[in-house]
Amino acid sequence: MQTDSDPGQISGADPVLGSREPVLVELFTSEGCSSCPPADKQLTFLERQQPVTKADVITLAFHVDYWDRLGWKDRFSSSLFTQRQEEYAQSFKLESTYTPQMIVDGRAEFVGSDSKRASSEILKATEGAKAKIEIDVESSHVKVKIDGVPNHGDSVVYAAIAEDGITSRVERGENSGMTLEHVSVVHELKVLASLASGAAKYEGTFDVTANPDWKPENLKVVVFVQENEGRKIIGVGRASLNNGGK
Repeated sequence: MQTDSDPGQISGADPVLGSREPVLVELFTSEGCSSCPPADKQLTFLERQQPVTKADVITLAFHVDYWDRLGWKDRFSSSLFTQRQEEYAQSFKLESTYTPQMIVDGRAEFVGSDSKRASSEILKATEGAKAKIEIDVESSHVKVKIDGVPNHGDSVVYAAIAEDGITSRVERGENSGMTLEHVSVVHELKVLASLASGAAKYEGTFDVTANPDWKPENLKVVVFVQENEGRKIIGVGRASLNNGGK
């Protein structure tokens, strides 16, 4: 699926920096999908330019694997990411999954290249209360402290290891001959803990295993809390995995 849009024209944009609320934007995408490059650019624009009033946009790109059989295997794809998208499809009562699909704070889904819808939903997402998340990085060791979690049902604390500044030359499939640029490509999605209904705090640690294919200077960790029922994001934060999280 695809819509015509200009990622440079985002309604709700405001150049004046002020108090910004963290909002999680997930993109389900694939290098084998010809409709996905405009959505990838949209995600890059949101991540780098932070154009939406009041929002600290935190992005994650999940590359699904169901395009891999159609001529080009996406090296970032995973069946686990496809499963995550299928869980969203059930939550949103969709008949099937599709790419590119953008999801804002687990509450709204739409075609990933629709910049106006992205702006609108991100702005709406700044209105809800969220937990405060602190992430402290020491080498490959990550400490997470979550406080002030709003009233919620049973939830899960996740940590995504993602990488910016990735370029791929696609040699086959629908995007054959194209050079694609990516941000926030998810390499790993870890479950840190279950958070029982009503629990307001969490503290924990985990280690990031080095991978020679990843560029350390481009790595980051995104920690978020998501309700099991309804899939709502009730807290999200990020930190660089380079230079002690700075």
